[in-house]
Amino acid sequence: MAFQRQSEDPFDHLADINVTPLVDVMLVLLIIFMVTAPMLHQGISVALPKTATTNLRSGLEDPIVLSISRDGLYYINETPVARGLLKDRLRAILRNHKEKAVLLKADRSLSYGTVVETLDLLNRMGIESLGMITDTSGSKTK
Repeated sequence: MAFQRQSEDPFDHLADINVTPLVDVMLVLLIIFMVTAPMLHQGISVALPKTATTNLRSGLEDPIVLSISRDGLYYINETPVARGLLKDRLRAILRNHKEKAVLLKADRSLSYGTVVETLDLLNRMGIESLGMITDTSGSKTK
């Protein structure tokens, strides 16, 4: 027996805390947060163009997502940015990233010119890797 009481007093209690219920509760909370955390990143609502291709595997841990809404508004990771300040804000954010990579998420109703101008801006900024986010939910794998 690991614990022996010195006295035979029936009111003398052992003052150790049982941590098993605490560990059980913490593990349940950990699992809940692990399941719900990916669902919290909703992003900007954009009607993406539909493609028949499958998604490429991205090696980016925390990608920078540049979204362009139907109204032509720009967002960097859900933060609204004016068109004139886009270059400065992207430079400031990219300074803290090792990889100079951006994912572009543009609404399908935007003009071709708006998307190309944005691509040109990103190219002139020296973005090393550019990905385009599309809707593959209706794709059929052959």
